[in-house]
Amino acid sequence: MRTSRGYNLAQIALHWAILLFFMVNYLVSDGMATALRAVLNGATPAGLTPVVHVWTGVAMLVLVLLRIAIRLIAGVPAESASGMPWMRVAARYSHLGMYVLMLAVPMLGASAWFLGFAWAGGLHELAVNIMLLLILLHAASALFHQLVLKDGLMNRMLRPS
Repeated sequence: MRTSRGYNLAQIALHWAILLFFMVNYLVSDGMATALRAVLNGATPAGLTPVVHVWTGVAMLVLVLLRIAIRLIAGVPAESASGMPWMRVAARYSHLGMYVLMLAVPMLGASAWFLGFAWAGGLHELAVNIMLLLILLHAASALFHQLVLKDGLMNRMLRPS
């Protein structure tokens, strides 16, 4: 993969947009199990929540695919040289896990909702919770770099270069 000096404006905007979409969908997920059961039984689910949740998830998948395409074209900054070697390994694998989950979560949800695969709904819910844990770890790590190591790493996702 290509390396770059920093993230460009599109990469930064997509990073924060995907986080926003994830947060919206997490907040409006109550009642989705009931809505999915209705869909699987051939009924139309009630309320606006299923519409918002499903189409926000579809939009999130599109944004993630765009983010991956831009990442492959524009590259990413080199790994941080600060911290312990195990921190770089943890960062590499947690980023990989987040990318896998950013694809898997909406694909599992879509498989349940549009294709009627009930088993995908349970995996979707599990994957969302794992992704939430990785996001929290990612945020805590960014704050650790900013406040403890003071290496400016977090600035790469705040200012385009």
